[in-house]
Amino acid sequence: MAKAAEEPSRPVNSSTTMQSCEFDPSANFQGDLAVSDDIPTQDILDAAADLMVLGADGASRPFKSLYTGEGVASRVLIVFVRHFFCGNCQEYLRTLASSITPDSLRSLSVPTSIAVVGCGHPDLIPMYTDATLCPFPVYADPSRKLYDKLGMSRTLSLGNKKPDYMRTSILSGVLRSMVQGVRSGAGATKGGDIKQVGGEFMFDEGKVVWCHRMKNTRDHSEIPELRGVLGLNSEPDEKPANGISTA
Repeated sequence: MAKAAEEPSRPVNSSTTMQSCEFDPSANFQGDLAVSDDIPTQDILDAAADLMVLGADGASRPFKSLYTGEGVASRVLIVFVRHFFCGNCQEYLRTLASSITPDSLRSLSVPTSIAVVGCGHPDLIPMYTDATLCPFPVYADPSRKLYDKLGMSRTLSLGNKKPDYMRTSILSGVLRSMVQGVRSGAGATKGGDIKQVGGEFMFDEGKVVWCHRMKNTRDHSEIPELRGVLGLNSEPDEKPANGISTA
C-alpha cells in the first residue's frame, strides 16, 4: 500500500496548546498530499486490530471491537476525524448526521452502523458529541497509532476547494473552535495533533472493502459518496441540522 506523508509521524506532544486547525505560520505546503486510497493489506489490518481506542469513560478496547464481534453490525463505516477542536470535521459530522441517520441505516437489508474515531483525549468526547450532534459512538486514539498504521497522514493544508459538506464559513469554524477550547479549560491542551488528518474505512464482515484517506484538512468523502458506499442511493431533502445555517 502506497503511503505518502508530509513529514514523518511523531508522538503527540501533550503540552501543545489548542490551536486553530486552519493556520500555522510554519506550514509552507499547500495543496493535496499524494495519499493512496488503496485498501489496507491483511497484515496491516491484523496489526491494527489489536491497537486500542478509548471510550468517553476512558475504558480501552481493541480497535477490532468496533467492526467485529457479538452484537456488532456486519458492516461498519468508521470515520477518522482530526483533532477534537477541528471546525472542519465538526461541520462534516453535523452534515453527515443530518443526511445519514440511525433510522436510515436500519432501513438497509444488511445490518450497518457507523463509528467515529478522533485523535484527541477521551475526556473531550462528550463535548465533541454535543458540538457535532453526532448520533454515532465516538472513540479516541490519542496515540495516533491507528492513523499511522492505516496510512493516514499529517498536513495543515486546506486544499484548493471548499467541500460541499461545509455549510458555514472557515472563520465561523475557527471562532467556534476557539470558544470550545476556552470553555474546555484544561481540555484545551487535549484536542489532539492539529496536523493529523483522517479518512473513512468501510468494513464488511471484518474486512475493509472501501476506504478514503484525507489529502488535506477538508478532504473527507462527500456525503453523496458515503451514501452510495452504504447503499443509501437516494438523497433526502436537505435540512439544516438543529439550527445550523446552510447559507
